[in-house]
Amino acid sequence: MNLDTLIKRNRSAFIPIFDPPLTAANTIYMELSSSNNELDGLSEAQQDDAILERIATAGAIAGVGGYLEDRSVYRDTELFQGDAERSIHIGVDVFMPAGTSLYAPLDGVVHSFANRRVQGDYGPVIILRHRLENIEFHTLYGHLGEDSLEGLADGKPIVAGERIAVIGARPGNGDWAPHLHFQLIRDMQGKNGDYPGVVRPQEVDFYRENCPDPSDLLLT
Repeated sequence: MNLDTLIKRNRSAFIPIFDPPLTAANTIYMELSSSNNELDGLSEAQQDDAILERIATAGAIAGVGGYLEDRSVYRDTELFQGDAERSIHIGVDVFMPAGTSLYAPLDGVVHSFANRRVQGDYGPVIILRHRLENIEFHTLYGHLGEDSLEGLADGKPIVAGERIAVIGARPGNGDWAPHLHFQLIRDMQGKNGDYPGVVRPQEVDFYRENCPDPSDLLLT
């Protein structure tokens, strides 16, 4: 069974990651694809303000989106360049103010965690391991507040509904506008404290299967 099918079949087992829960009515779609240039030319502070203003103007509490978006912003970040540039975003971003609390959607354990301080990386990141129908999978939470890592240990039990982290602020969150990068992962491929959130276009077929769209777990 693929991970997408497993999640959909057990959707009722998950609890909201945010309080109040995110819904179609209280969120807006936030697009950061290469075709959207509304943040071009703005300073970091202006970008942050523009995102929060757009959310507030819509009467929403969060901006949500980004799965499989092709984003030109990564082409300006050394981290995502190399033999072939990475530009396809395989998680979902939730833009909310820094300090917003996050809650575990399901019982599990801490798989791994790290503070990835490279410019443009996750900053503080937590990966939880879960099991449903005897199938193991993972949830990843990136761009957190640095104090979210305090008291963690690999293998630490996590209870559904437990407050696990807060959304981080610049520059400690990887130097991005405050948001959560949320990702589903079936096979961690031996990685600890990290997993790609941005991949090469030619890799999309594999990652679409290993990291399906997590939007259903974010919106109730």
